[in-house]
Amino acid sequence: MIYLDNAATTKMFEGGADIYKKYACQSFFNPSAGYNKSFEIAKELDGVRELIKKNLGATKGNVIFTSGATESNNLAIMGSKRNGKWEYVFSLGEHPSVYNVASALENQGYTVHFVGLLENGQIDYEELERVVNNRTRLISVMHVSNETGAINDLVKIDKIRREYCPQALLHIDGVQAFCKLPFNIEDFNADLYTISAHKFHGPKGVGALYVKNPSGLKNIIYGGGQEGGYRSGTENVPGIMAMKYAIENIDIIKNFQYVKELKDYFIKSIDNTEGVKYLKTESPYILSLSFYGVNGETLMRSLQDRNIYVGVGSACSTKKAGNRVLESMGMNIDEIKSHIRVSFSEELSLDDIKNACHEILDTYHKLLEKVK
Repeated sequence: MIYLDNAATTKMFEGGADIYKKYACQSFFNPSAGYNKSFEIAKELDGVRELIKKNLGATKGNVIFTSGATESNNLAIMGSKRNGKWEYVFSLGEHPSVYNVASALENQGYTVHFVGLLENGQIDYEELERVVNNRTRLISVMHVSNETGAINDLVKIDKIRREYCPQALLHIDGVQAFCKLPFNIEDFNADLYTISAHKFHGPKGVGALYVKNPSGLKNIIYGGGQEGGYRSGTENVPGIMAMKYAIENIDIIKNFQYVKELKDYFIKSIDNTEGVKYLKTESPYILSLSFYGVNGETLMRSLQDRNIYVGVGSACSTKKAGNRVLESMGMNIDEIKSHIRVSFSEELSLDDIKNACHEILDTYHKLLEKVK
């Protein structure tokens, strides 16, 4: 199998699975209980919070453990909501776990602005300047596009915020960036930052929200008051500790360079192929392509028969017609219909990429012959 859909999920590290089992079957104590074993677990969880902050480059703030990116994004947005004539700003390129929350805000009567995208997949910075004002409560944008690999210029976004709406909170959906890109969160002064473990070889069902100033956030789940009252519910200790293992065993700089080489080789192999078009984006982990004349989903299913797995976009929106992100970038209907997404991992070899390129092009040409 050659797995090229790592933006959807990654294979969990085997060592992380061992850690998960340890904390599920041996050190299984509830961190909120009143005995010493539980205190020890709670202390270990605090150590994971500090590790996440260190990897973000944060010198202050807190980390709230959640069930994953969807919950973290909901908490960041709905927990920042306030009554009054506040306005909320998002891009049209956001993941459904942000975009659909924004739509819900709009349906509740709040003023919501959806900023368009540039042809390169980044947010339209000039349009962002035009919509923010002294009533802007929150700006929420993704760090790296899960659809295209475009990296938003967060320093520029922060500069716009400081100039036009210094009171606004800045939330970054960092799911495709954390443990993949080298960055320092204090360079762009994010108030809230979302991560999800299964995107970097951790387990599914666990993630976190970094919060620079917890007093500016309200809880959206009520219960026993865990996570400082911001996220009630017993913490997923095995998942959190397995996420810790993944963070500690990833070499971001080394992986970045290696995966870039894989992506560059892939592009070189398909470049100048008639009917094939790709987006030039900054993240080495994601490549968005169109194979004209062939439906992207048909190509994906045909490749599956050859034991090669690619995506057709966000795994959380593949059952819906159209592609909001690609449409907002100005892609035409033929490009969108023929679109697939290839996403890389440091666990792939150069031979994997060579074989995948051969199989993808061979499959494409065979499918093209059938539709002629």
